[in-house]
Amino acid sequence: MTMTLADLVRAAATEARRLTAAFPHAGRKDDFPWAVIKAFDADVRGRIERDRRVEDERDRVLIASVALAETPDDAEAEEIERARRHLVRAVDYLEEAVLRFGIVNREAARRGYGNPGDPVSAISGR
Repeated sequence: MTMTLADLVRAAATEARRLTAAFPHAGRKDDFPWAVIKAFDADVRGRIERDRRVEDERDRVLIASVALAETPDDAEAEEIERARRHLVRAVDYLEEAVLRFGIVNREAARRGYGNPGDPVSAISGR
């Protein structure tokens, strides 16, 4: 089965959700926000045309992941869960934004993820 750009988007979102669920055991708090968006930045961001809506959602994920990472160790479980849910929603919105607004760029086309200018959702393979 051939991996599509939409599959990469979904995989990056799944990885971000996995790290969020594993927090605080997902590594150092200072590294956590970057770990959450690592797969997105590595596999997706450089393969779609820049779009303010996608970048805004990426920033939202970073802000929410910093908020979770900065939740005090002695915080109540409810406070941690609220921050975790907020981050999961941000990841969901980033995934949706890329699938809705993402446009295949030349780099992605060279790698076989569609033609430049194609919407990511049009080549989702689903």
